[in-house]
Amino acid sequence: MLEKWFKKDLDKIYREHNIAVFVDETKEGYFMLETVNEDISVFETKDDLDELKVKYEIEKEKNISKKYLIYTTTPKNKLKFIREYCETNGCIEIKYLEYYIKQKVNKQLGININLPKEELISAAKVSIGKDESYWKDLQSKGEIFDLEKELLPFLHNPKLFLEKYDKDTREIFFKKINELLKQPYVPKPPETLATEVVNHLLEGLKEGKPNKILYEVYKLWLDSITSRKSFEKYLKKYNLKTLDDPFGVHPSHPFRKVDKIWLKEIGKNINNESFIKEVLPEIKKRSVNKIALSLEITFWKHVKALLDFDVNKISKLSSLEECAEFYKSEFYKIDGAIRKLYSEFLNERSLIEPYQLYYKNLSVIFLDKWFKYASADYNENQKGKIQEILENNTDKTAIVVGDAVAYEFAQDIVSVLNDRAYKLKTDFLYAGLPSETSHNMTRLYAGIDEVVAVKQERENLLKKANEDKDLGFTDLDKVNELTDKHHYLICSCKDPDKLGETFGQKALKHFDKVAEVYAEKIDQLLKNGYKNVYLLTDHGYTLTGILDEADKIDVEFTGTVEKNERYVWSVDKQDIDSDLLIEKEIKYNKYNYCYFSKRLAPFKTPGIYGFSHGGMSPQEVIVPLFRWSIDTGMQGGLLNVIIVNKNELKNVTGNLFSLKISSSGEQNNLFASERKVVLMFFVNGKKINESDIITIHNNETIKKEYSFGHNQKVEVKLMDANTKEQLDKATVIQNQARDLGGLM
Repeated sequence: MLEKWFKKDLDKIYREHNIAVFVDETKEGYFMLETVNEDISVFETKDDLDELKVKYEIEKEKNISKKYLIYTTTPKNKLKFIREYCETNGCIEIKYLEYYIKQKVNKQLGININLPKEELISAAKVSIGKDESYWKDLQSKGEIFDLEKELLPFLHNPKLFLEKYDKDTREIFFKKINELLKQPYVPKPPETLATEVVNHLLEGLKEGKPNKILYEVYKLWLDSITSRKSFEKYLKKYNLKTLDDPFGVHPSHPFRKVDKIWLKEIGKNINNESFIKEVLPEIKKRSVNKIALSLEITFWKHVKALLDFDVNKISKLSSLEECAEFYKSEFYKIDGAIRKLYSEFLNERSLIEPYQLYYKNLSVIFLDKWFKYASADYNENQKGKIQEILENNTDKTAIVVGDAVAYEFAQDIVSVLNDRAYKLKTDFLYAGLPSETSHNMTRLYAGIDEVVAVKQERENLLKKANEDKDLGFTDLDKVNELTDKHHYLICSCKDPDKLGETFGQKALKHFDKVAEVYAEKIDQLLKNGYKNVYLLTDHGYTLTGILDEADKIDVEFTGTVEKNERYVWSVDKQDIDSDLLIEKEIKYNKYNYCYFSKRLAPFKTPGIYGFSHGGMSPQEVIVPLFRWSIDTGMQGGLLNVIIVNKNELKNVTGNLFSLKISSSGEQNNLFASERKVVLMFFVNGKKINESDIITIHNNETIKKEYSFGHNQKVEVKLMDANTKEQLDKATVIQNQARDLGGLM
């Protein structure tokens, strides 16, 4: 703050003169020179010869528009060659720096500061760059350094932080830190002291009682993108010793090692109700802790989901419909939880095994109910679903058809899109049996019982059935800002199935990215003008987790059979154990029967285990039927903005073209008074330009002129500047015919 008052004193002189003198008899105000504006030329004088040289340099330039500041420690009455500048222009004269500081603080803020000289001067140096609240806090608290604010830059880079302070100020700072740590002051390198501070903080977190000031610094540290890397360096060097009470650590601790100790202890006692009841509050705190989440310790919410699951609700289920509703409202959550725990700890068997066993026990209880009713009542309703959607939607509609988008995985896509202003309707379908890709994709696209293995052929069948519709096909990853040509659009994606079949359970680490891609493309389609975007899939999946040979289901069938991981084809009817298997009479090629396991374990086959489908478990056959749509209510009657000269733009002579955008909306509607839009320009599918934000008011037409450059055809999109929703589009075509001036 002191530098601002010093600059005001200089500005009084510079308003009428371009030369000022700073007389600092105390030789303690030199630090203020570092705060003057860069456009001021600073000279220093120590004796008569220096004064003469400075005067010569200034007079030689004779630049009245340039500002000069002469710093001297010679008393004003002893100056010779620059004395006249003091008398004719003006000077800042400081005989006692502490008095100058007190006078400024009192005059500007009405505050009296009573500190020893050395501390007052140090306070002035610390005040540089701060506002008046610094001096007010100093008066009330008596502390030169606000450690809650100063410690973070010091810990991040001790040497750089201390460069701005002289030796005396540094010593005061070090003493304040040692007082905070409750240890005697001993001179030591700043890096050593910084490490002691961090270790004190970490010890406090470990014991569950961190120092209040250090804890506030810690929160700011981990909230800073630029500074948190330095914390990670300290953390790596810290030696976390044996804990007497692992569950006594602070919920904001940064020790992943402690989290693993928790996981092991909970795993050992996972069926001990009293133990779980005791630690569950700590798990809940950790699962929502902002610092833990910022450190990417996110798995506790999945552990909590497993432990919170109320198994007693399963006993109340009395029909297939109730089982299905229970899965989509409750049980899918623990499927998602175990999947994410697998992705984190699948390679740490001792850690994940108790949780896997706990999950499988819950699954057995639910599957017993599911198969009790599914054995007789299960009927797929996936057949012809795409055709049904096309026939029931007149608005512009896109359908995203994923492969193995399990109901629980679809929730990840939903969560990414939750903050967007879209309406979401969630429903589900019963997948065809066996829940295998070619079989179920055929049912979705063609609505027939035969299996069409080739994707292109399935699309051709759908296109033939809809010759009267503007229907297009694309891969989901190719959706971009220009994907809006067709009224109906089918977007296909091979993931997660392709990932699962290629990498097995190792693919789980990539699932978060896959969910983000789905969400990003669905969002883009809605912004491109599609009023509805559906998400469908062929089947779900099961995960085997850690699998021993004894876990696999071995069946001895007679006659001609084909074993798959989750189903077995048979020509002849088999004699089966109804507690283990379900028989369905399904004809496929030469086979007449299909058999499914009542457990999540796979059949013993030569295949690669891990990511499986084809069976009849709810994880495989309850699949999402989701629809996102534009929420017109959220738009609040926003202005309707369009391009009004589209026909003119199809035949433009010359290298310039004009876009006319016009608005209309309800009168006396606050939200419809104006709208901010942008224009985007594309050539051959690539964006080449984007306009500045254009503010258009109600019932206004705005004309904007642009150049073709070297292009003959330009696609223009009119977008809402905030939501990026497409409002309108136009194609601009340059007429290549020359203006012959009436010669023909």
